[in-house]
Amino acid sequence: MRQARQGPTGTEGEDYTQRLQQLGGARWKRILDVQAPYRWHLRRLRLGRALDVGSGLGRNLVNLGEGAVGVDHNPTSVAHSRALGLRAYTTQEFLASEYARPDAFDSLLAAHLLEHMPAEQAREVVAGYLPFVRSGGRAVFITPQERGYRSDASHVRFVGFAEAAQDCRALGLTVLRQYSFPFPRVTGRVFTYNEFVTVARLP
Repeated sequence: MRQARQGPTGTEGEDYTQRLQQLGGARWKRILDVQAPYRWHLRRLRLGRALDVGSGLGRNLVNLGEGAVGVDHNPTSVAHSRALGLRAYTTQEFLASEYARPDAFDSLLAAHLLEHMPAEQAREVVAGYLPFVRSGGRAVFITPQERGYRSDASHVRFVGFAEAAQDCRALGLTVLRQYSFPFPRVTGRVFTYNEFVTVARLP
């Protein structure tokens, strides 16, 4: 198996983790509980035992349910997730763990991962983790729409429905559905947190 790696530079340092912490800790976000719809969305996907690739600070991992495991190339982000009591590993730690075995997971979640890498590298990273998902399991890709894409200088590739579907085909996955969340597609041009969601099935 090719070693799963993530990049590019710009997301692996302590400064990136601190930036995410500052963004997520904004007072207005805590008061309004802006994560509520996204938590509901993850539960609605019914991902079973999930492998969260690019798990970052654990925002999704904390809502994925029993048995979920996160992996991220940023050791500071992994340490933050562990401090929350989450099961998270760096890339090398995960590959050496008991979880790096065939069919260990029902699904793979890659939320806000693909846009941080050129297409070939993004596919290589995802391909490195697919063997750990059972046959017939699902892969879910979540990427930002226009406003969200422009909001982060570490984004290098816009991944809409067409690009995500192309990535799935290159990985041998079958696209089951694609939709905009939490609002209709047109909202993504002005609302930072509107997302493309692609749900695919493994062979």
